[in-house]
Amino acid sequence: MRVSVVGSGYVGLVTGMGFVKLGNEVIFVDIDYKKIHAINNAQPPIYEEGLEELMKKFKGKYHATDDYREAILNSEVTFIAVGTPSREDGSIDLTYVKQASREIGKALKEKKDYHVIVVKSTVLPGTTEEVVKPLLEEYSGKKAFKDFGLAMNPEFLREGVALKDFLNPDRIVIGVQDEKTKKVLEELYRPINAPKLITNIKTAEMIKYASNAFLAAKISFANEIGNICKKLGIDSWKVFEGVGLDHRISPHFFRTGIGWGGSCFPKDTRALIKKAEELGEDPMILKAVVEVNERQPLKLIELLKKHVPELRGKTIGVLGLAFKPDTDDVRETRAYIVIKALLEEGASVIAYDPKAMENFRKFYPDVGGRVEYASSGEEVLERTEVLLIVTEWKEFEELDYSGKIVIDGRRIKAAEKNAKIYEGVCW
Repeated sequence: MRVSVVGSGYVGLVTGMGFVKLGNEVIFVDIDYKKIHAINNAQPPIYEEGLEELMKKFKGKYHATDDYREAILNSEVTFIAVGTPSREDGSIDLTYVKQASREIGKALKEKKDYHVIVVKSTVLPGTTEEVVKPLLEEYSGKKAFKDFGLAMNPEFLREGVALKDFLNPDRIVIGVQDEKTKKVLEELYRPINAPKLITNIKTAEMIKYASNAFLAAKISFANEIGNICKKLGIDSWKVFEGVGLDHRISPHFFRTGIGWGGSCFPKDTRALIKKAEELGEDPMILKAVVEVNERQPLKLIELLKKHVPELRGKTIGVLGLAFKPDTDDVRETRAYIVIKALLEEGASVIAYDPKAMENFRKFYPDVGGRVEYASSGEEVLERTEVLLIVTEWKEFEELDYSGKIVIDGRRIKAAEKNAKIYEGVCW
């Protein structure tokens, strides 16, 4: 099948290359010429495990362009995979979704064949039918579900293992209204052996938000229990090993530490809170989930000051800047909160991350320019006696923490075993 994907960030690029691997031809549409050039040269503009190898292997089966008309007229299905960032009040910003809908609509006007548009971007329930559909109809002069198909197909990709998740998902959720669109998407996803849940469009949108909100809540719950465990001298990881053996609960997402970040959980939880309030509901649990998460990284600073009461003038090493390992993504990373607090205390910071240092410098100019960046984890250890572990990169297990004060937010076993003074956030 011929597929076009609007937006070539983490979701769009991984989705498109996943479809290429399944035997389809893909056209990526983007407004960023650097991204277009990189993709056409088989160079992923983001870091994601296995992506570069896949792009090199299948070069010629995909290309990128800024021309919507070319993409729509030369494909049968178009996925909208643009960003839906948060506004300051937590509500969702649909600027890019609306822009894509207008441009797709203009191109659809020229097309005679039935074309299916699929919203892959994370949008609140009602958005596909109340925002995307009217724009497509206005700019194409056609009717949804009659002249063209419209569907919602949420993504459940974890950065760092996104390609594996695309090809081996827990489930595929397809929100559709008309039978023709349903058949097209069932055919497109036929090679993937996973449960396929067919729902209406609004339900598919809600499944994505409910899933992320629950996972965020599970982590915040674990951290709240973990904070209590810390005061009682109990290892919270052993507690949740026992809790997770209950088949009703499962052990996943019980890794206590300094909380969640990234491009999904923070913005999606805030957007759902905002939507609930607009509907006259008070989402007390969701609000608490966010509040616990915002406080959690500062536990590192509290524990640090037990051992180094005066931080002014001290050089503190920070290991990890990405919001999670195996990605260069720094959106909502806990490292920002930690480093900002250290700088406010008058400390100097030397940091290292295998992939995310350049992104951190650019994304957080208020603190990024005041951080010294090391060339390796070993260099950080050579230049300071005090370390904070913020991201659990595998290579941090290979470092020698002998003689160091280590405050660990992610449980690096080598530090726990060898550091002169070691404190875990919840253990």
